[in-house]
Amino acid sequence: MPKDIHLIRHGQSTFNAIFDLNGVDPLHFDARLSPLGIAQVAATRPAASQIAPDLIVVSALTRAIETAIGLFGDAPMMISSLHRERLEHSCDLGRAPAALAKEFPLLRFDDLEDPWCYDGEKDDRGVPVEPEYLFKERLSDFTRWISARPERSIVVVGHGAFFRHLTGQPFRNCEIKKWSP
Repeated sequence: MPKDIHLIRHGQSTFNAIFDLNGVDPLHFDARLSPLGIAQVAATRPAASQIAPDLIVVSALTRAIETAIGLFGDAPMMISSLHRERLEHSCDLGRAPAALAKEFPLLRFDDLEDPWCYDGEKDDRGVPVEPEYLFKERLSDFTRWISARPERSIVVVGHGAFFRHLTGQPFRNCEIKKWSP
């Protein structure tokens, strides 16, 4: 059965706001939405409300969770680490499932491993950089996983670089694009 899959990039994060100005990693680990990001989510809410998803899959990074909650309220959501951002900056280093569960008690994080993001050798910033071959494997794993899902309408809230590599297209903050695996 054909699927309607909508990919939504998170709103601007505090990391994005500073990095876009000067290209320097501000060391905002698991960055949250910036004030502009919160406004982007509010502006996108009417368009998102036109989608009737059977499943909402959300990256386990905080900015994606905040975006999904801002767009879809208390709708049931599946938290996944499979479509997390490629780990190469501080903002892409996620928090432990217990910390996320404490902050977002209406969501379930018990399917996440601890740690759930790449945990290799760290660079001078304290950030492990995910090797490209592992990132490409995750892209393939995600495509297979979502293709096998039984739901007809799926929303995926995630990240710009992941979606760009998945689709070959750039994504603006809070942009919604249909995708077919």
